[in-house]
Amino acid sequence: MEKEIKNSKTKTVEKTEKLKASNTKIEKRILFVASEAQPFCATGGLADVCGSLPKEIVNENPGVEIRTIIPLYSNIPDYFRKDFKYLGHIYVTLSWRKEYCGVFEYNYQGIKYYFIDNEKYFKRDGGEYGYMDDGERFAFFSRSVLEILPTIDYFPDIIHVNDWQSALIPTYLKTSEWDERYKNIKTVLTIHNIIYQGRYGAHILTDVLGVDQKYAGILIYDNDVNILKGAIVTADKITTVSESYAEEIKTPEHGAGLHQIVKQNEYKLKGILNGLDYDFYNPKTDKVIYTNYDANSLEVKAKNKEFLQKEFGLDVNPDKPILAFCSRMNVHKGFDLIKCCIEKLINELDIQFVGVGSGERVYEDFFRYLNSKYPSKVHVSLGYSLEIGKKIYSGSDIYLMPSLTEPCGLSQIVASRYGVISIVRETGGLKDTIKDFGCPGGGNGYTFRNANVGDLEYSIRRAVQDYKDKSGWAEKVKKVMSVDFSWKNTAKQYIDIYKEL
Repeated sequence: MEKEIKNSKTKTVEKTEKLKASNTKIEKRILFVASEAQPFCATGGLADVCGSLPKEIVNENPGVEIRTIIPLYSNIPDYFRKDFKYLGHIYVTLSWRKEYCGVFEYNYQGIKYYFIDNEKYFKRDGGEYGYMDDGERFAFFSRSVLEILPTIDYFPDIIHVNDWQSALIPTYLKTSEWDERYKNIKTVLTIHNIIYQGRYGAHILTDVLGVDQKYAGILIYDNDVNILKGAIVTADKITTVSESYAEEIKTPEHGAGLHQIVKQNEYKLKGILNGLDYDFYNPKTDKVIYTNYDANSLEVKAKNKEFLQKEFGLDVNPDKPILAFCSRMNVHKGFDLIKCCIEKLINELDIQFVGVGSGERVYEDFFRYLNSKYPSKVHVSLGYSLEIGKKIYSGSDIYLMPSLTEPCGLSQIVASRYGVISIVRETGGLKDTIKDFGCPGGGNGYTFRNANVGDLEYSIRRAVQDYKDKSGWAEKVKKVMSVDFSWKNTAKQYIDIYKEL
């Protein structure tokens, strides 16, 4: 992985150097804030977006300058950390606390990254999230972003925050005293998944967040502090990661209790479909997969399938379709549906089943059971691994993504890029990216509407039956790989939002 990163000389770098050489006038200064970003730290799709969207925006409009800030987690690889430049430190006020805040800088692929250092909050062995003091940790992070602006000598026109972990920034801007340099800063909030809201007891309002009681109406919701709710109210613009999801979160079914707040603020809401980093996810150049290929060399993709079957201890047989997933294992990802039918289909159909991910115990235990009972047909790796995921994409045939909710979804887009045909439920970004082969004009996958086992099973049987037609399947794979899921159109829409502000 280190070798792949070091060898990634992208077009972004070249365009950035041209920008510097031509002294192009900076029209907009953007500070992009997130709790994770590829390739430094990642738990899911948020990191892919935050690692690729900024550079694509600069690609599309060199007059936009973007800098990115993330926490300095202890699991950021040493081959990055050794080149970080220490800029200095300050002490951040968080209610009655005075907390150390170190600032480091690193240039990567034409984007300047800043890292917020505080070992009390970010030197944890268990990963980025899931701690009892997450509210305090990310309140510190949000407050630090604003207070280090003089240290980094960068006062942006717009601060673009992502999900609840950085969502206190718009609220802090509106509820705290700042000098003239902060006066005209606007904010954009991107909701990647409204389920995760940063919800805590009301007592943390003043004692932890340090927000005056007179602003309680901004953050308090259902008798709790709700950090995401506060940002929906205080941000100047709100985006979601697909057009369908922007509509869905206005409804009780998908709004996770915030649908009324979203509706009250829908005048500043826009859905923009996520894209994919075509340099990082490219089967033609990917150094992680077994052997490289593209839509014109599918016979080479078949070699990846053979290597995958050998590595996973499966029967080596090109005629057996491999069904796959790379995902967190939880109910929202549709794993109840998979759990209810996959063993039956393994027994009835001549298929193999592979996956990688981690999550709820009930699903992990179920896949341990399948691994043990069907060693020549099933191999599910437990735990997050980008490398294993890429190998699975390169060697699989059919991708399962029967999500109950899916704001955008990245896996079905990556699968398409690697020539794996997706089966998805028609929700959120899945609905916007995958159209059924049976629709007018043809599609690029298999879809079903209702969240029930019968519909998923029917779609799997359809796909497995179609797989038997080798020439027809090859044409489907070529069509899937030809769909443009790059960031180009997405970047243009974000540039338009920045200009509006």
